[in-house]
Amino acid sequence: MDEAALTRLMTWLSPSYPVGAYSYSHGLEWAVEAGDIRSRGDLEAWLEAVLVLGSGRNDTILFTRAHRAVTAHDDKALADIAELAAAFAAGAERYLETTAQGRAFVDATMAAWPCDALEPLHRDRTRPIAYPVAVAVAAAGHGIDEALAVPAYLHAFAANLVSAAVRLVPLGQTDGQHAIASLAPIVTQTAKEARASDLDDLGSAALKADLAAMKHETQETRLFRS
Repeated sequence: MDEAALTRLMTWLSPSYPVGAYSYSHGLEWAVEAGDIRSRGDLEAWLEAVLVLGSGRNDTILFTRAHRAVTAHDDKALADIAELAAAFAAGAERYLETTAQGRAFVDATMAAWPCDALEPLHRDRTRPIAYPVAVAVAAAGHGIDEALAVPAYLHAFAANLVSAAVRLVPLGQTDGQHAIASLAPIVTQTAKEARASDLDDLGSAALKADLAAMKHETQETRLFRS
């Protein structure tokens, strides 16, 4: 086990890392208000769909391909992946969620954990950078193996949504941990499949989750930005 790599990932993907992840619900807030998520079981089913069929899966494929582009020093491929990742956001709030976190991650990491791979993203303020691409570039730039980085990223994605649901449904903290434990094998399997996928495999069948993210934009009372 590379302890330095593990420490970096734990730091970057911690809820305390200053990317503002706590302020986004990925459409969960609308799903709770609409009555689609009322219990831990509802939450687990919703998040399983997001991880296996929706944005969680897509982000992980994009993460893997961005990591490999940096490792191969293929700047053209990385630029294409970054553009695709931003364009793949399902709706305005999903776009804000991924690009705001991506930019915040680049800035925070260049300040405390700089690396050459992140420098072009930090310098160019004109192009949007999706969050999974930003984390992947940092991981590759620091020599963190994708076999460790990919499942860590996806686990943090799932855990952040569980944290939002704990506040929204509301669920107890123990139920939240039960949900994370239940989703762990799905995270592992999705990460494994993403590493064997390519950009042609991108696509979403989690339509209700995507629609929830769009409907959140006009939700009258909101705690979250997405």
